[in-house]
Amino acid sequence: MVKEKPTTISFFIKLIAGLALLVIMFTGAMIFGAANTSVQDVWQAITAQAGGENYSIIREIRLPRELAAILVGSALAVSGAIIQGMTRNPLADPGLLGLTAGSSAALALTMAFLPKANYMIIMIACFIGAAVGALLVFGIGALKRGGFTPIRLVFAGAAVSAFLVAVSEGVSLAYKISQSVSLWTSGGLIGTTWDQLQLIFWFIAAGLIIAMLLARQLTILSLSEEVAVGLGQKTTLIKAILFLVTILLTGASVALVGNMTFIGLMIPHMVRAIVGTDYRYVVPMSAITGASFMLLADTIGRTLNMPYETPVIAIVAMIGLPFFLFIVHKGGRSFL
Repeated sequence: MVKEKPTTISFFIKLIAGLALLVIMFTGAMIFGAANTSVQDVWQAITAQAGGENYSIIREIRLPRELAAILVGSALAVSGAIIQGMTRNPLADPGLLGLTAGSSAALALTMAFLPKANYMIIMIACFIGAAVGALLVFGIGALKRGGFTPIRLVFAGAAVSAFLVAVSEGVSLAYKISQSVSLWTSGGLIGTTWDQLQLIFWFIAAGLIIAMLLARQLTILSLSEEVAVGLGQKTTLIKAILFLVTILLTGASVALVGNMTFIGLMIPHMVRAIVGTDYRYVVPMSAITGASFMLLADTIGRTLNMPYETPVIAIVAMIGLPFFLFIVHKGGRSFL
């Protein structure tokens, strides 16, 4: 216990620093934009003090949008950390392994065949699509002798994602819903409402809580399957629960912002460089860092070419693709 104390104290300091960064990013996201707002305007809107010409803009447009950015960033980062830990694959990411593409395809099919579907039905469809996408990737990756390797999973994910994106686009063109689907899959938070936010909150909050409760088991699982079994861990049950958590987090995120990739790849690598490989520290720090990153990306997207918006998925991709290539070049060992 004495040896672990400095680590715990060190992590506490890093956690406080991460939360401080999150507050700074949130404040900046609320202040900066096409409409000039002040800290006072933001405070009045958050505390529901009616007044000021920017009250409605902050309260009804910016606040739900940035809270959604926090939820989505946390969800995608934690789901990426879970997948990397379960598969011991440094290149794993919900977007690279077919989960987000599967959700997008399911979303397009739902909008085509159930045009009057409410947001709950769309979200459930995204959960199913994420599960199908992931199962296809893992199934194809395990076909050859030796099971799935990190590179094989990436190739399988690329193939399945391309197929599912083609399905989404084909359905969109056939049923003339391209514009509607594009509003979802462009990876933006535009138009986020309080009703949508209240719905995804419970799914994402449940997923994050379960992930944190199983962080110790995930740490053992990330070391070795044999070690986990030797310590009496029910690996099949733990994997099944964690797999459902990733579906929950990814499906809820895609239902709101569309096909977002690279956040689940980048953030866990960055976090492990800061707090180490213990997932009791990686999971909560990934949630905080992912939220901060998503707030930053959304703020850049809103302010880069005011009054027009740059899609946040483009901002994330510009940062994420070089990072992905760097990790591939280093064989996944640079931050592990």
